[in-house]
Amino acid sequence: MKNLFNIIVLMSVLISCSKEEEGKESSLPYPETAKVDTVDVYFGMEVPDPYRWLEDDRSEQTAQWVKAQNNVTFSYLNNIPFKNKVKQRLEELFNYERLYAPAKHGEYYYFYKNDGLQNQSVLYRKKGMDGEPEIFIDPNTFTKDGTISLAGTSFSKDGSLFGYLISEGGSDWRKAIVIDTETKQQIGDTLRDIKFSGIAWSGNEGFYYSSYDKPKSGSLLSGKTQYHKLFYHKMGTPQSEDKMIFGGDEQPRRYIGSYLTEDERFLVITAAQSTSGNELYIKDLSDPNSSIVTIIDNFDNNHYVLDNEGSRLLIQTNLAAPNNRLVETDIANPTSENWKDVIPETKNVLSTSKAGGKIFADYMVDAKTEVKQYDMSGKLERNVQLPGIGTARGFRGREDETELYYTFTSFTYPSTIFSYNIATGESVLYEQPEVDFNPEDYETKQVFYESKDGTKVPMFIVHKKGIELNGKNPTYLYAYGGFNVSLQPSFSTSRIVWLENGGVYAQPNIRGGGEYGEKWHKAGTKLQKQNVFDDFIAAGEYLIKSKYASNDYLAIAGGSNGGLLVGATMTQRPDLAKVAFPAVGVMDMLRYNKFTAGAGWASDYGTAEDSKEMFDYLYGYSPVHNVKEGVAYPATLVTTADHDDRVVPAHSFKFIANLQKKHTGDNPVLIRIETDAGHGAGTPITKTIEQQADIYSFAWYNMGVIPPLEKSNQ
Repeated sequence: MKNLFNIIVLMSVLISCSKEEEGKESSLPYPETAKVDTVDVYFGMEVPDPYRWLEDDRSEQTAQWVKAQNNVTFSYLNNIPFKNKVKQRLEELFNYERLYAPAKHGEYYYFYKNDGLQNQSVLYRKKGMDGEPEIFIDPNTFTKDGTISLAGTSFSKDGSLFGYLISEGGSDWRKAIVIDTETKQQIGDTLRDIKFSGIAWSGNEGFYYSSYDKPKSGSLLSGKTQYHKLFYHKMGTPQSEDKMIFGGDEQPRRYIGSYLTEDERFLVITAAQSTSGNELYIKDLSDPNSSIVTIIDNFDNNHYVLDNEGSRLLIQTNLAAPNNRLVETDIANPTSENWKDVIPETKNVLSTSKAGGKIFADYMVDAKTEVKQYDMSGKLERNVQLPGIGTARGFRGREDETELYYTFTSFTYPSTIFSYNIATGESVLYEQPEVDFNPEDYETKQVFYESKDGTKVPMFIVHKKGIELNGKNPTYLYAYGGFNVSLQPSFSTSRIVWLENGGVYAQPNIRGGGEYGEKWHKAGTKLQKQNVFDDFIAAGEYLIKSKYASNDYLAIAGGSNGGLLVGATMTQRPDLAKVAFPAVGVMDMLRYNKFTAGAGWASDYGTAEDSKEMFDYLYGYSPVHNVKEGVAYPATLVTTADHDDRVVPAHSFKFIANLQKKHTGDNPVLIRIETDAGHGAGTPITKTIEQQADIYSFAWYNMGVIPPLEKSNQ
């Protein structure tokens, strides 16, 4: 392989923000992107990687290229005539008070609130539910532009100590700070270089957390991270003295997590090589001489300890139960051959939680929530009556709780808080937001369409009542399709702009997700990944056949793994949609495992090194490698961020470089690179509004639609 640095220096003069590539039919002045003659060999096949140099996020050449691309993109976006009206309407919509469910810690109830356009929600507290609220911690004071966010919080059991993690610019690398809840003053040093971790308190003496060593070579943004470790930090001591509890051994790909049972007797340790399947360990903290006990020693299934009653452990698992079950065992004999069902598997996916001495079973029924309440022996006590058809969250709390607070939401039902009486099962409205729209103007339906292989796939469709099915409704098709992630009904403030201006929103629950358990997930992984793309393509075809949209009025969208979905769909079926929005996507399927924690995604994707069959399969759909010369692709706005250390921006950089080189026709193919932002979590409201205004405006403009924007005063 040639020396990339020398090649880039020699060719950097080719980078220009104004010269249009030869052969382009588009009138846009795309920046030319230098090529290098890098070639990788897989099973005897040479694979060129001409844009490898864009993987170096620290180079001046990459910085110049990013600036040049953004100049072209924002010049285009800012010239869309109605974009400012879209942005204004989004600001109007977001400007409402949003409260989040309260939780009791010590003498206080803590809750988050956003007054409307605050970049980050503020953590408040009050003594008793009728007490006067006071600000406990305001992340908006961390920085003026809101790019430093709270990335995790944890109270000690008595509520006297509060640990929180902060993320700068959306990075996955975090800092941990502990404060005294009475004085609000920091205690001890700031812990640094924490990644993929929470804070698990053990009394007030210390806590457990996980992290990696920083990459020894390469960029902190894109450098590969290995050997995740679990540490114990004793309060009052420097981080350099923290004791390693678990990890750092011969398994470099493991992610290590930890938490304590409510009585703080047991430390539970999970170890995973990917986002699916984990080992399970436990340590009895009541015995200083106890060793770590292995419960599960493989990555074949998912398991977590719900809680304990003395030596009795309650474990949720999908071992021999793809839709999950709750089992019990004794700490003396905790391995799976000794497990007994408490709540058996059913046809619906189960997720369990605990509060007030009761077990709550959240069942996913065709992607919608149903909740049942059981006693601790597994006897059904009642079906919880929810406010409607949608998604409920928050049925968890301490053993001594008599009531809890949960949220309920749906596509046209803003996230609303209810109090729930555990003894009577009564739900009472606690807090409902006032949003500037009328939900009665909209309807939601769930349809089941047929994919390429005959599989029935559910899809939610949301729109204004009374729309005409004439094929001319701007339609936004969004999906994910991977890593056992389930897309359930939820409210989006920004989506209102699309809906109130005659748009249709469609959300299919395609394979690869967790909506129907592990079998549904596995059917969209590795050598079956094409099922995911086929399901998504079939969703678009259903919308067109049913006259919601036509090819000229369809936009396809997805983020992260969903960005891969959009990239694969638009390269396989460039005729399907008019507009494509691949966001922070995994686009280079041959090299994704070389960056940060990408190796952990191999359970869903496989790697190019696994076998020739796996290489051929990945190469056959990898978006970077399947852009064809002379093909007219949809109007495309790729979105990524300069601080994304989950899916590094090089994926998007290489994809758009190839697309701009080979695409023909007048549809713009652009990349929007957000600065001081990461994979999405903690994004300030101002950046969210700006990006959504750009996305919706780009879609309408390229569909030839002028949105009425009747709500805007501009």
